[in-house]
Amino acid sequence: MALWFHWRPGRARSGLWRWNECKKDGERTQLGIYSYGAGKAKWKFRSNNYGAAALQCLAGSGTITIVDYSRRYERALVGILFFTWGTVFLDRMSQLYLAPYFAPVFRLNDQQIGFLASIVSIAWAFGSLVFGAISDRFGRRKILIPAVLFFSALSWISGLARSFHELLAIRALIGLAEGPCWVAIGALLEQSSHLSRRGRNVGIVTSGAALVGLFGAPILTTQIASRFGWRWGFFVTGIPGLLLALLIWKYIKEPEPTAAVVALHKRGTQLSHYFSILRYRNIWLTAIGAGGFISWLFLQNTFAPLLITRDMHQDPRTAGFLLGAAGLGSFFMGLVLPSVSDRVGRKPTLLALAAISSLLPLALLVRPLYSHLWLLAAILFVTQGGQAVAALVIVLIPAESVPPELVGTAIGMVNMVGELIGATVAPTLGGTLAESHGLGTTMLMATGGMVLLLLVVPFLKETVHPRSRTAPSDVAAFL
Repeated sequence: MALWFHWRPGRARSGLWRWNECKKDGERTQLGIYSYGAGKAKWKFRSNNYGAAALQCLAGSGTITIVDYSRRYERALVGILFFTWGTVFLDRMSQLYLAPYFAPVFRLNDQQIGFLASIVSIAWAFGSLVFGAISDRFGRRKILIPAVLFFSALSWISGLARSFHELLAIRALIGLAEGPCWVAIGALLEQSSHLSRRGRNVGIVTSGAALVGLFGAPILTTQIASRFGWRWGFFVTGIPGLLLALLIWKYIKEPEPTAAVVALHKRGTQLSHYFSILRYRNIWLTAIGAGGFISWLFLQNTFAPLLITRDMHQDPRTAGFLLGAAGLGSFFMGLVLPSVSDRVGRKPTLLALAAISSLLPLALLVRPLYSHLWLLAAILFVTQGGQAVAALVIVLIPAESVPPELVGTAIGMVNMVGELIGATVAPTLGGTLAESHGLGTTMLMATGGMVLLLLVVPFLKETVHPRSRTAPSDVAAFL
C-alpha cells in the first residue's frame, strides 16, 4: 500500500509543526512534521481510522521506527470518560437510593417514586436521540462539555427542592442533560478506539457507572443522608462533574471525521438520512433488547431499596450494602466481559450475561437469605452484569451495525427506545402493581425484562469476527 509525503529537513522551523497532505490508498490524511533541531524531526501520521500511529525518523539517516501513540491517548480518553460516565450514573441513581429518606418528607407513594424515575428517563430518551444526531453533525465535544456542566449544576439544585413537583421538574431537566452524555461518550469511544480494543474500552468506561453509580452511590448517599440529611446527598453528587468538564475540555480531542462524514456534511444532511438506520435489523433488535435490559435495571434499582427496607424489614444502610455489592460485581463484569467479546464475539457474550443477570431480582425475593447477608451479597455480586450488557446492547452492537456518520444517531435511537420502555413505562407500571400486589411483583417484572433480551440475542447479526479483526503489528499491516 502506498504512503508518500513531501518534506525537506530545512523547511520546518524548530519547535513548530507543519502539516503536509499525504494519501493512503486514495484517502486524504495528514502528516505532521515537528522539527526540534540538529536535523532531527518527528513525523506524526494522523489517520482517519487509527488517529494516532506515528512515524519517527532521523532526517539525516532516514532510519524509521514505529511508535503507537494511540494507546497513550486511549488510556487518557478511557480514564476521563470512565469517571465522567460514573458521575452521570452517580447523579441519576442518587434519587433512587435517597428515596427512603425524602419520600416521607414529601409523602410520596410507590407510584410517585416510580414516576419520578420515569420523568428522568423520558427526558433522557429524547435528549439522547436529538443530541446524538446533532453530535453526528457538529461533533461530540460541543455536546458533551455543556451537558456535563448542566447536569452537575442541576444535581446540586435538586437538594433545594421544596416539593415533589419542584423535584420532578429539576430531575426532568437533568435527564435532558444526561441523555446526550451517554451518546457522546459512546460515539467518542467507538471512533477513537482501535478495532481490537473497542470492546475493552467501552466496557471499562461503562463499568464506571457500576463502580461509582451502583457501588459507590448507594453507600455514599445513604451514609450522608443518615448523618446530614437527604439534601446533602444531592449536594455532594453535583461536585465531580465540574472538574470532569474541565478535563474533557483540556484533554479529549474531537475524532477526525472520515471521508464519508466530510462528504455528507458538504452536500448537506437530510432528515431521511438519519432515519436510514431503521434499515438495519440490529437496530430494531437492540432497541427491543435495550427495553428489556433497562426494565431489569430500573425496576430493581427503583424498588429494591424499598423491598429490602419495607418487606424484608432491613435497615437502609443494609440496603446500601447489598446494592453496593451488586454494583461492585457489575463493575468487574463490565471491566472484563466486553473485552472478552472482542475475542469470542458479541452474541455469545451477551447471551451468557443475560442468562446470569436474570437471576438477580429473584435472589432479592428469597427471605431466608437476609439471615445471611454476606451470602446474599455474594449472589448479587456474581449476577449483576448490567454494565457489560449496556456496553454491548446499547453501544457496541448498534455502533458497529451502521456507517460511521450515523454512530451517534444509532446509539441515541436504541437508547431512546430502551429508556421509554424500560425506564419510563416499566417503573410506572411497576409502581402501580406494587400498590396492589406488593413490591415483589416488581422483581418478577425485572426478571421478565432480562428474559426478553435473552430471547432477542439469537436473532442479532454478529458484528465482530475475531479472526479477521486484529491490530496491525508492523508497518506493512498498518499501511
